[in-house]
Amino acid sequence: MPTATPTVSPAPLPRPPLWQPGPSEVQPDVKRRAVELVAALGAWPPGGQGVEAARARVAALGLPPALADQAGPLAPAAPEASLEVIVAQYGGILDDSASVLVVCRQWTRGADGSVAEGGTTVDVRLSRAEPRWTVTALHPGVAGPAAAAPPPAVARVLAEPRIELPPEAAADLRSGTVHDSALEAMLRLAGPYTLSVSVVRTGHPLDVFGTTRPSDHPPGRAFDVWRIDGMAVVDPATPRQLIASFMRDAAAAGSYNVGGPVAIPGAGRQFFTDDTHHDHCHVGFDH
Repeated sequence: MPTATPTVSPAPLPRPPLWQPGPSEVQPDVKRRAVELVAALGAWPPGGQGVEAARARVAALGLPPALADQAGPLAPAAPEASLEVIVAQYGGILDDSASVLVVCRQWTRGADGSVAEGGTTVDVRLSRAEPRWTVTALHPGVAGPAAAAPPPAVARVLAEPRIELPPEAAADLRSGTVHDSALEAMLRLAGPYTLSVSVVRTGHPLDVFGTTRPSDHPPGRAFDVWRIDGMAVVDPATPRQLIASFMRDAAAAGSYNVGGPVAIPGAGRQFFTDDTHHDHCHVGFDH
């Protein structure tokens, strides 16, 4: 009598808990709204793929189902997917509109059972509404292909254990489109600090939010840091002196435009603080 071959179930995909804003956030529910949408579009159970299923998940959040049509790389053709939101930071926050940059890691299972890991950063646009803000558009980032010969500093940054890069930011570096000024500053700051980068180029608004002034991010001349030495910039328990020291050292590393939650007294126009930068430090370069 033939022996039956046991069926081996594939290992489950990672299922990280959904990222939640802390109480010290500026307008925490704005971020929560953006994260809920990205999670609904970027994760689904076996057989839950496809735009119609995605539209139903979006509608269940009380948001326009047509937003599912803008998912792009967030919704690859895979029978199953799971998603981790690494961090959600502001690309801009005004009285009636906002940009939330949702930084993601994603796992997908292929039809053959194989698992692929990747990720994207999604610029989620919102406007004020009652009882909750609503999403008006989303712009998932698509990093360029890896360069055949990226600048030498790229390999040094990617190999530096004191620099933490999410998938899209790492892809930006591999594309060879990040300026040496930003790369060298990351390496210099990684001497005294461990820095968790959120956004480099891809996924950031083209203009400084609420203005027509081009941002330094899309040309590869800026990076954002959301955590220093393992402590979130937005967390009030993170010493303000640590953040101020980081901001000053970023300027010493060549940045002409350093933003963060701490006002640097007597520092002139090189430093700035506002609600958008309550949750991260911006390090920008003019070349």
